[in-house]
Amino acid sequence: MDFPDLPPANKRLGQNFLIDPNIVRKIVALAEVTQETQALEIGPGRGILTEALCKAAGQVTAVEIDPRLHAYLAGRQAEFPNLTLVLGDALIYSFAELPVGTVVVANLPYYISTPLLFRLLEHRDRIPRMVLMLQNEVADRLAAKPGTSDYGVLSVMTQYAADITKAFRVSAQCFRPRPEVGSAVVLLRTKERRELNREEEPKFAALVKAAFAHRRKTLVNSLRDEGYDQAQVTEGLVSLNLPPSTRAEVLALDQFMRLTRAIASRY
Repeated sequence: MDFPDLPPANKRLGQNFLIDPNIVRKIVALAEVTQETQALEIGPGRGILTEALCKAAGQVTAVEIDPRLHAYLAGRQAEFPNLTLVLGDALIYSFAELPVGTVVVANLPYYISTPLLFRLLEHRDRIPRMVLMLQNEVADRLAAKPGTSDYGVLSVMTQYAADITKAFRVSAQCFRPRPEVGSAVVLLRTKERRELNREEEPKFAALVKAAFAHRRKTLVNSLRDEGYDQAQVTEGLVSLNLPPSTRAEVLALDQFMRLTRAIASRY
């Protein structure tokens, strides 16, 4: 079924418009939106989720990069008196200006989902929870456990900042045009308490990235190849009661944090 009176999808921007009202209701319910909620929607598209958010939330800000869709929604502004429309790129949008307590709800374009997620998590002090539609494969990586093939940098870094629930999968039939990959909705509840301090966090991020840079190698060798001192890494693993043959994918989040501190203490 086509919608000739609506702006068509822009393939370059990875647009797949949600058309299923049941999925919309599930997303809004999962986000726990109330009349006290300040909501941020990224990529409102044709507005099916925007409309539901405006009915449920006190205030909604929607950031749309496509001028055609922004103009279309602006033409419906009278329907949504509590909506602030922004024409802009979410990858450079100033999340630092969001009111504390803002809930993010979005059907994210898959090609920018990972960098955008990291940007949002940088501002988690303002965002208590996010409900995101993602490629199913990315959702699996977010929630992956140590020792699995999906476990990697995205898993560790996201789980450091938030508690993750893969809520439900969404059929390709719920979109127009239909995407070629599966989709899923995830709930992220950001963590109020930071386990690492401001000096330790960038060291942790660098270590995790380096640890998974060469997945087939041991952690010692992968970190050595990324510029870490082999003896210091080995000593750090010993302090965690881990053998030198350990690979990155078996370390749990708390072990990566402890290894960061152990190596940093030797510099």
